[in-house]
Amino acid sequence: MLTSRKGPAFETPGAEGDRLPDVRRDAESCTRCDLYRNATHLVFGEGPARVKVLFVGEQPGDKEDLAGRPFVGPAGKLLDRCLEEAGVERDICYVTNAVKHFKFTPRGKRRIHAKPNAGEVQACAWWLAAELRLVKPKLAVALGATALYALLGRQAKVTRDRGTVMPSPDGLPVLVTIHPSALLRTLDRPDAERNRARFVDDLRKIAEFLE
Repeated sequence: MLTSRKGPAFETPGAEGDRLPDVRRDAESCTRCDLYRNATHLVFGEGPARVKVLFVGEQPGDKEDLAGRPFVGPAGKLLDRCLEEAGVERDICYVTNAVKHFKFTPRGKRRIHAKPNAGEVQACAWWLAAELRLVKPKLAVALGATALYALLGRQAKVTRDRGTVMPSPDGLPVLVTIHPSALLRTLDRPDAERNRARFVDDLRKIAEFLE
């Protein structure tokens, strides 16, 4: 059960395996919530076993669900470009999501993203906790509200805390920012370039922190 102090990722001990491949294999048979029933693949995190930065998004999108890999769709490609602009090397990053299965609403032939609820985030916290425990990043980056909730609980807010580094209950520093998909939804607005520049500025704080 959630508390006001802790985020769900820090309320479980993580999986029993000692290596990421073991945890990934165990996660493939996860039935902790009902999202596995309609998803094509479980989408586990991806990156080197030991990295400096661990990114947490919300959940896989349609393309990630089909590919079985995180951040391979439009938002992931935008994140890669913004990281390059911010001077952050992609190979020092591990990318994952708070929820490992795609939640969607069918609409004709399309599958429309549906936001995970608190129970689904909490159910998947077992796997996120294992990733954090095994990867041992120096910094976590919360991409959007769901990721922030998974890492820090209800006391942190993207609109209020964006661009700041906050300590998790376990002491892991967490940089707060938006999800790159938010930028994709505002491409037709006059302030689109300014919003993108602000996101890149947030990402520049990764290098500043690591220095």
